[in-house]
Amino acid sequence: MHHRSLGVDGPTASAICLGAMTFGTTVDEETSTAILDRFTEAGGTFIDTSNNYAFWAPGANGYESEELLGRWLARRGNRDDLVLATKAGARPVPGLPFPEHIEGLSARALREAAEGSLRRLGTDRVDLYYAHVTDPATPVEETMGAFAELVADGKVTTLGCSNHSAADLASANGLATERGWPGYRCVQQRHTYLLPRPDADFGIQRPADEALLSHLAQRPSMTLLAYSPLLGGSYSRPDRPLPEQYEWPAAKARLTALSEIAEESGATVNQVVLAWLLGHPVPTVPIIGASSVAQLDESLAALDLTLDEDQRHRLDTAA
Repeated sequence: MHHRSLGVDGPTASAICLGAMTFGTTVDEETSTAILDRFTEAGGTFIDTSNNYAFWAPGANGYESEELLGRWLARRGNRDDLVLATKAGARPVPGLPFPEHIEGLSARALREAAEGSLRRLGTDRVDLYYAHVTDPATPVEETMGAFAELVADGKVTTLGCSNHSAADLASANGLATERGWPGYRCVQQRHTYLLPRPDADFGIQRPADEALLSHLAQRPSMTLLAYSPLLGGSYSRPDRPLPEQYEWPAAKARLTALSEIAEESGATVNQVVLAWLLGHPVPTVPIIGASSVAQLDESLAALDLTLDEDQRHRLDTAA
């Protein structure tokens, strides 16, 4: 297993992160446990969850993923071997429409969210804590000050943001620098090989657009966490059509290049996508989902796939 540092002063984690979004809801406890065990047996150390996963599943309340991870950590006794990430800010307000009404990033919301996550996970600290979405109703000074207090209290080690624009990131980190507070060192954003349509609407989610990638390219001390890198199976499963945001003429050329390089490499298209992300000029950690051990093993094998300069050029220039 390869490893990399998360941000300039963050922990060292496995180069692939295991996303636990569906654990405890659409992926049952037995299967989730098998996936977690296999990931750690393979040397994986980095696990990602949130305090609202997966509230949209039938009968779920959004605490299931953290609760399952807490039970697994207690049984395995391996907390100190792992880099554990969770998020706050996007939990729905009961009885009110989502996403118009969410917990947000106020000082009170962050403190309560952190305490709840620590309790469910059964730990005294979170290694990487994200602002899950932006909160226009809360001043960035209040948010960053509250995060600074969580770090000072030892409840959080490293800070990150998700679904933020380059301008949001620059504003927050600029203020943190002025005040002597810790800033965001990781950015978790929707990112994959295919490019979304220029007019694509992802709701409260944000893709890693050119502005953000350019911002990060000038700051190599930061790390990009790529979520939905395999588009929920759309690269490889005929029963999973591409999300409509990626359906446009430019996708055809990139899919063709992807298939050609997979064939000549003896790899799957999913593995080529992950290898492309792992070798991205911007330090990138893919967050992989899995609903079976076999899916996990396919993704982990991407760590052994190295794309040569010509292959990367063909992938990058396909249009």
